[in-house]
Amino acid sequence: MEAETCKKELVIEIPVDVLRKEAETVTAQYTRVARIPGFRPGHAPASIVRTRFREDIKGEVVQTLLPKFFDNLVKDQKLTVVGKPQFEDLKFEDDKPLTVKATFEVYPAFELKEYKGLEAEEDQVTVNDSDVDQTLEKLRERAATFEAVPDRPAQDDDYLDVSYQGRDLKDAGTNPVEAREAMIHLGGKGTVAAFNENLLGAKAGEVREFTASYPDDYPQKTLAGKSYMYRVEVRSIKKKVLPALDDDLAKSASEFSTLEELRNKVREDLKENRKRRAEAATKQKLVEKLLAAHEFPVPDVLVEAQLDHKLENTLSQLLGQGIDPRTVDIDWKKIREDARADGTEEVRAALMLERIADAEKIEVTDEELDEIVREMAAEHRETPAAMKTRLTRNGALARIKSSRRNQKALDIIYRSAKIIRKSE
Repeated sequence: MEAETCKKELVIEIPVDVLRKEAETVTAQYTRVARIPGFRPGHAPASIVRTRFREDIKGEVVQTLLPKFFDNLVKDQKLTVVGKPQFEDLKFEDDKPLTVKATFEVYPAFELKEYKGLEAEEDQVTVNDSDVDQTLEKLRERAATFEAVPDRPAQDDDYLDVSYQGRDLKDAGTNPVEAREAMIHLGGKGTVAAFNENLLGAKAGEVREFTASYPDDYPQKTLAGKSYMYRVEVRSIKKKVLPALDDDLAKSASEFSTLEELRNKVREDLKENRKRRAEAATKQKLVEKLLAAHEFPVPDVLVEAQLDHKLENTLSQLLGQGIDPRTVDIDWKKIREDARADGTEEVRAALMLERIADAEKIEVTDEELDEIVREMAAEHRETPAAMKTRLTRNGALARIKSSRRNQKALDIIYRSAKIIRKSE
């Protein structure tokens, strides 16, 4: 194995007698089905079949014998291969052994050091009245209603129900930016300044035209650095009305009858969420300590698979936000390379936790896996059977099982650790 990598090379040699025997078997198969002028199917002499299908027969001999000899060789050397081998320098001549060089990666071998009794600091979890108030305020925001105000012009903090069309001033051939129904929050965070300035004082039914220029770093790349002429029709003017913070809000926005019950539940949930975050942060510290104590290389094939997985998650997030990745100016190659260092450490952590799971004889039962699948199915509004079939088909079910097993190993590390809790 090369230093500081998991790559390995082996030269495979297949004896002449083995090659001949396999070639005879393949030739017999070809003879039964070969159609050769002058002979009935299955009655052509083997010598003619060998000559006519020489390269095809050799190819099938290689495809049949090479994987078997490779598997036997790595088994004899007690190597655990990850990914698929690459075969190079194939030499297959008459009356000579077949030789080929196999290049592949193996799982790293390393000595597992002490992983119990580690020390780590953890934030003390506290929840103040102000934290509860902030959460309840967000609940009020979600429960807000919008009331039309037809008797006055638009003011700051109003919400305008509009339809609009915008055209690129420099490129008339560009498709217009348009919407039949849109909500614009005057003075709101993220509202383009030109819309704030030009729609202030507008009345319902009024049409206003103005130019909006976008900075070069504008998040929506299709608009960045451009100027558009907009025609905006104000359909109606609305103001946001927040409900009172009282028992009625508790009844309408939760399963509780009183505001006090809702406050207590909010406090419990905040405490539980912060406790989980604190534990997750501590577990990450413990993993980093263990990684610092265990230096070993990781297979490139696992790193590339991890980077694929991270990019798939990014794509899923964009799609979940209703964004077509094809319309976003993203340098995927750069994102992939920027994620390589983290991806490598994530693979190292997974391999280390797998070794700990082996040492602890940790297993994930079918019942546990089925429960995870049921939860995922409910979240995606799918049947458990359909979800399991899909996860099995794309290989995700095996990853989920491995991840759950590693999580169990990390739980053991955390429970055995000496946690020093500090005030926030």
